[in-house]
Amino acid sequence: MAIGFYFYLDSLAVMPVIDPQKPMAHVTGSLTYYFAYWGRYLLPVIFVFGAVTSLKAKAKRVSLLNNVRYDSAPQQDSLAAISWREFEMLVGQFFREKGYKVTETAEGADGGVDLHLADKDFKTYLVQCKHWKASKVPVNVVRELYGVMMAKHAAGAFVVTSGQFTDDAQAFANGKNIQLIDGRLLVSAIKGQDTQQNKPRISTVASAINCPVCSSDMVLRTAKKGPNAGNQFFGCSRYPACRGTKAA
Repeated sequence: MAIGFYFYLDSLAVMPVIDPQKPMAHVTGSLTYYFAYWGRYLLPVIFVFGAVTSLKAKAKRVSLLNNVRYDSAPQQDSLAAISWREFEMLVGQFFREKGYKVTETAEGADGGVDLHLADKDFKTYLVQCKHWKASKVPVNVVRELYGVMMAKHAAGAFVVTSGQFTDDAQAFANGKNIQLIDGRLLVSAIKGQDTQQNKPRISTVASAINCPVCSSDMVLRTAKKGPNAGNQFFGCSRYPACRGTKAA
């Protein structure tokens, strides 16, 4: 784009011929000349700067993810060593590797939403990141994001934390299309490890459908409570270690 704009504007950077009979045409031509003359240098620089900045940001996101993936330190140390902004970048790259198109918002300005996801079916998902080291993420955070999800008619939402969630938060998310990813699950998913213990026996496994959180097989289940009681949905076969769901 930088090269194309340079040659295009360069072709317009021609001083117009003065015609006393057409003073307005001369003014318009002069404005076009000066815009093209300076724009052929400024616009390419802006495009190149944007491209370099984008490449540096991508390299930073990949580096953050690889540091966690290949770090032998415990989960708490892997995530505690990075800042809240780096944690958002890490989470964004995690979802990019899952096949989502990720758009970052300006410091959670969109109703506390840090990331917007779009899958291959053009469905929208909302993500809120909580880089909390001490306290657990409470239920009101999950409830507020669920309200934003419903208001925006998003297909689902994720709350991702470097720490843990309270029991009330987990209970509220149960049966809803909102997934809670704590630090342990995030690190294990990045590392590609299965940390599930006492895996329940499942008779109906949807092997062709992968969990949007950990990419494991999904299971056809029926909601027992909540607003979707009686409806079927696909749940992750690693439940309760992973609470990923998809509509049936």
